[in-house]
Amino acid sequence: MYLLSEELCILYLKDQTLLKLIICSRTLSGFTRPLARLIDQFEQLPGIGPRTAQRLSLYLLRQPEEKIHAFSNALLNARSQVGECQKCFHLSAEIECEICSNSARNKELLCVVADSRDLLALERTHEYKGIYHVLGGLISPMDGIGPEMLQISSLVKRVDSDKVKEVILALTPSVEGDTTSLYLARLLRPFTQVSRIAYGLPMGSELEYADEVTLTRALEGRRTMD
Repeated sequence: MYLLSEELCILYLKDQTLLKLIICSRTLSGFTRPLARLIDQFEQLPGIGPRTAQRLSLYLLRQPEEKIHAFSNALLNARSQVGECQKCFHLSAEIECEICSNSARNKELLCVVADSRDLLALERTHEYKGIYHVLGGLISPMDGIGPEMLQISSLVKRVDSDKVKEVILALTPSVEGDTTSLYLARLLRPFTQVSRIAYGLPMGSELEYADEVTLTRALEGRRTMD
């Protein structure tokens, strides 16, 4: 049995009159130390719990050595070769990403997103045919993230120089997202038309379970039926 980590768990009783400090030892029984270390590395990845980490580790151990080498080489190559597009700041192994270099894209329509994950989500719809600009985050004074730390100045210069006709703000409906959207709208309105994607009810959801903010957004984003 090998101890991987030790966490101090603080448990409060319901009446809040007693505080207990318990040292919770997380162990992995039956795993040899190298395997335990591999499992521990997988657990550090976002969205990977203990069971999934064990399953992935055991799966990899059963693979031929050449597949393991191919996996590790792909990881190392991606880490060393993938950078940012110099135009939109999306992930790219080239100076310009495939979207920016695609002549079929509408260069007069620009969608602003917080990071590449949001860009990929929009691309999966196969509906948007314009180009993108990745900010690299959202304005968040609580976290010490100001406008100067994001790709905002480059966005303004790009909109002005490329004669973009419309900028679509596709930022998360949160305090940070709203703050960033308002800030960008004020900066960009002198140069172009600025819009923001509508937020509302997801497909298949029940109206009675929606929160007030979601319902408000749904009402504000309504449109005339054809």
